Amino acid sequence: MSLQANIMDEIKTAMRAKDTVALEALRAIKSEMLLVSTASGSKEELTEEDEIKMLQRLVKTRKESARIFTEQNRPDLAEPELAQIAVIEKFLPAQLSEEEVEAVIAKIIAETGASGIASMGKVMGLAAAQLGGTAEGKTISTIVKKLLV
Repeated sequence: MSLQANIMDEIKTAMRAKDTVALEALRAIKSEMLLVSTASGSKEELTEEDEIKMLQRLVKTRKESARIFTEQNRPDLAEPELAQIAVIEKFLPAQLSEEEVEAVIAKIIAETGASGIASMGKVMGLAAAQLGGTAEGKTISTIVKKLLV
């Protein structure tokens, strides 16, 4: 089942359950899917890779908002953001642990013979392609810096 059909089913379920937080998150996904698909000008469906990137972007935005609300001592605003993250993450592939990501990056570094921070771009590109959707870019970046320095 495509992500779009899956989202529509979940929206119906959330409406029946009167789950406003889930409904808001699902509508945000649907809206973003529409924006992304029409922005390119083509009528083709989004690829799975595009869908994962879009969902990761939505999660990242909400995490940043929740962090800001928490810093400003506004838990009433942070809680809905965190709840929406949980809803959106259901549609993402399972995330790898930091140890698993580190093992993959170490293997990439060994294969390419990369050394020093100057090789970071090369390693990041390969790691992002290989880990696509199973790890956050920030996590990948942190681990690459740690292993290359």
